[in-house]
Amino acid sequence: MSNSPATTSILSVRVSPDERALLESASEQARTSLSDFVRRKALEAAEVEVLERSVATIPAKDWEAFEAWVARPAKSIAALKKLARKPPTWQR
Repeated sequence: MSNSPATTSILSVRVSPDERALLESASEQARTSLSDFVRRKALEAAEVEVLERSVATIPAKDWEAFEAWVARPAKSIAALKKLARKPPTWQR
């Protein structure tokens, strides 16, 4: 993603006076401009939405291979078994 002025565009968002006051207060606490604060937080929220997407699309031509992969027995991985036996760091 580029931040150069030649590749940016304006995004307009309507907010209530109370919402604007809250955003301005938060941006002041973050020691950044209102525009930068809103842009950064909107991008963070967008990344979370995209990363948490739970729908996977499998092309019809790959469906049989997917079903075969799902039906295979799970592999036993020694390193994962060892890791599962270790107590979590916060319990040591």
